[in-house]
Amino acid sequence: MKKFINHPDAVVREALVGLAAAHPDLRVDLDGQYVVRAGAPLAGKVGLVSGGGSGHEPMHAGFVGLGMLDAACPGEVFTSPVPDQILAASKAVDGGAGVVHIVKNYTGDVMNFQLAAEMAGDEGIDVQTILVNDDVAVEDSTWTAGRRGTGATMLVEKIAGALAETGASAVAVAEVGTRVNEASGSFAIALTACTTPSAGRPGFDLPEDEMEVGVGIHGEPGRRREKLRPARDIAAMSLEAIMAAKPVSAGEDVIVLMNGLGGTPLIELYLLYGEVAGMLESAGVRIARNLVGNYVTSLDMAGMSLTVCRADPQLLQLWDAPVRTPALRWGV
Repeated sequence: MKKFINHPDAVVREALVGLAAAHPDLRVDLDGQYVVRAGAPLAGKVGLVSGGGSGHEPMHAGFVGLGMLDAACPGEVFTSPVPDQILAASKAVDGGAGVVHIVKNYTGDVMNFQLAAEMAGDEGIDVQTILVNDDVAVEDSTWTAGRRGTGATMLVEKIAGALAETGASAVAVAEVGTRVNEASGSFAIALTACTTPSAGRPGFDLPEDEMEVGVGIHGEPGRRREKLRPARDIAAMSLEAIMAAKPVSAGEDVIVLMNGLGGTPLIELYLLYGEVAGMLESAGVRIARNLVGNYVTSLDMAGMSLTVCRADPQLLQLWDAPVRTPALRWGV
């Protein structure tokens, strides 16, 4: 294993030290292991809290700031944050209007966020929850009951965060985030496994000439393995899987996220995006907004995930709203 680390057990804490040094707009609590936006809590504003295992950067700490999350709880690498950690973050951003938890559908995350919500309720904090389960590759996985929460998490956090910034209620923020999730489908393909610092070796064996089709963001098995194919075939395979589960009709608008899993260069992601854009155009579907880059990663995994979200005018307006975070910034 060749990585820029000091010790495997200190990676997350030392990365948070660096995050704090790089972004004075954030407040990092190293003992509580959570990140909040400057000025939190904001009186009368719903606080948005998300989190999960580290290793998916910039999600989630990279999305803390104006127009997106109020707090993020990074667990250890590929390990859920604990309830006390989530509770502390929720209390830190509660401005009296309640808190919304954005939770990817993984068993540990769901359980620990639920416990934290109950604990917050005992302290008089109203908590609403958005569950993200956009991955259409498998119905259940080794880490989940039901579909996994993956790339659409970033879209949910952006759009729900924009609505929260307007002073909307916690119920309204949760409703729009749930609507984004239901309108979204994602599908991922891996060319290599990732290596966690604690293990020091790839998480699974994948022959040089094969790919994992429908992989999860921790390297969970997908639908099948098959021989590596040209990018055009991979783009088509991913888009067809999404459209089968979350159909989009000709004439509708979509937001497309072409996401790298950490080890794929932008030249390949743009190549894939071009293929997807051509296919959607041929189908009469308009890409109203897009993002290409590394936003929901899996450490150093070579691979891609495609997310397609059917978008109405309100979702597009909220997508366009100003955002200022370490990883996403426009309109300010």
